[in-house]
Amino acid sequence: MHSDEMKKWVEARAEDGRYGDASDYVRDLIRRDQEGQRSIDEFRALVNQGFASEISAMTMDQIWDLAVDRAKHPLPA
Repeated sequence: MHSDEMKKWVEARAEDGRYGDASDYVRDLIRRDQEGQRSIDEFRALVNQGFASEISAMTMDQIWDLAVDRAKHPLPA
C-alpha cells in the first residue's frame, strides 16, 4: 500500500466516528501493538521458564487448562 493510500485509510477510520482524528487512530494502533508485544513477551518468558524447569508432575490436560486460564486472565503488566 502506498503512503497516499495509507493516509486515506487512516483518515477514513478517523471519520467513521470511532476516533476523534487520525492521531487517535494511530495511538490506538500503537497501544494495541504494545499489548500484543507484551503478550508475546509473556509467552516467550513462559516457554523459557518451561525449558529451564524440571519435568512437571502435571498431566498434559492440567498444563493445557493452566495455559488457557493464564491466557484468559493475564498477569498485570
